[in-house]
Amino acid sequence: MITRHVIEVPNPDGSQRRVHYRRAGAGPPVLLVHQSPRSSAEYLPLIARWADHFTVIAPDTPGFGDSEPLPLDRPECEDYADAILAFLETLGLAQVGAYGFHSGAILLVTAARRRPERFSAIACGGYAVWTEAEKAEFGAAYTPDFLPQPYGEHLAWLWGRIQEQSWFFPWYLPGNDNRLGFASIAPEQAQPIVMDCLAAGNGFTRGYAAVLRARRDVPPPGAPTPPVLVSAYDGDPLKAHLDRLGEVPPVWRIRPVATAAELEAEALAWLKAHPAPEAPLRETGVGEGFVPVAAAGFSGLIHWKGDGDLFLHAPGSALSAAPAGTLALDLPGHGLSDDWPDAAARVGAWAEVVEAALAALGARPARVEGAGWSVPLAAEVARRLGAAFVPRPLPRGDRADWRARGMPDLAPDWAGTHLLRAWRMLRAETCFEPWFAASAATARRFDPAELAPDRLAVRHLALLRARAARPLLAACLDAAPPAT
Repeated sequence: MITRHVIEVPNPDGSQRRVHYRRAGAGPPVLLVHQSPRSSAEYLPLIARWADHFTVIAPDTPGFGDSEPLPLDRPECEDYADAILAFLETLGLAQVGAYGFHSGAILLVTAARRRPERFSAIACGGYAVWTEAEKAEFGAAYTPDFLPQPYGEHLAWLWGRIQEQSWFFPWYLPGNDNRLGFASIAPEQAQPIVMDCLAAGNGFTRGYAAVLRARRDVPPPGAPTPPVLVSAYDGDPLKAHLDRLGEVPPVWRIRPVATAAELEAEALAWLKAHPAPEAPLRETGVGEGFVPVAAAGFSGLIHWKGDGDLFLHAPGSALSAAPAGTLALDLPGHGLSDDWPDAAARVGAWAEVVEAALAALGARPARVEGAGWSVPLAAEVARRLGAAFVPRPLPRGDRADWRARGMPDLAPDWAGTHLLRAWRMLRAETCFEPWFAASAATARRFDPAELAPDRLAVRHLALLRARAARPLLAACLDAAPPAT
């Protein structure tokens, strides 16, 4: 089973930074460092396969996925490398094997240059060695700022950029001479990358830029270095860069391969040949985490945060909407919690999962509050717990209309229009209730700050992550109105 964890890692200025990571398996520890602009989710299949051989640890690097960014306006590659080392120190790991793909490989080699004794071996999937002219060009064009725009213009740009990076390299120079050998990226392939970009925000621009500026020097003769494997497969633009590495230390190996599967096999064999010593992981509580739950057909991890009275977010939202000073859960199929298995379950099944999550946490909230159409769910949870129910008015509008129109289908489509549909829904939701019936009669008073692009971006990410928004809404609509 792949588990998920949240820890706090110290920054050089003495502050603490939240780090989210995935873990599986047993045996020698192996660290996986993802490429930009991805997250540790990129490695889910690899984590599952390598868990048969190692204790696999895959963090979201600073500012990516669900890890907080470095407290720096212009972080350099060395800062990201030091963050990796600080993460290992926090976990109590003196030494690890490690694998990184593309920019992940750059971060690992940089970390090994600073602290070579912390790595038993490193396997690299591609390693970019840019000329100074290429670094200058890429620095100017490859990583433009990625900032939310009021009407969602940034979403059209992002979808096109991710889609077309499978057509051309570099993505910003479309042309016959720059074509890649891949097929056009399908919506289900583009969506996870787009979601990682949305989670990172402008952090992915800073991370990319830092790696592009980084040194690419191979350790000179006699310099301490762990064994390093650098490999790349046919079709990877970085395969041509293997020849740019020049002379490497005796403990380094350069191995071109034909396929991604061959690259993985080479990396696995390399790390198994140079294992790090097994060691227990040191973890401390940070008021947030993941709890395993098996109830009402659900079996997976529930993401939680905070303490105190229980807050249940609305369908299509996440615990990021919770008021301060409350205990909040990402309901199944929302936020960072695992998927909901039953599209037709009644509200009692959802309540049973919440009750089981609270029992696993040892939490007995005195009051339960729900937002939006989760008010009936909150009432049922409060009844089961014997807790006080905090009444809230149900959303305005006919239940039949809500059932038909309240939660649109946001499945990815080829042109990426689902991203804009979600953004437009949130702007309408801010201005009208119900959001799908805009009129003078349904206008709601709101603070204009609610339409700030940065605030909309948080809600937009939550809505797109809400794979089970429609079944949750249906269950709550079917429930009897709570007594007030």
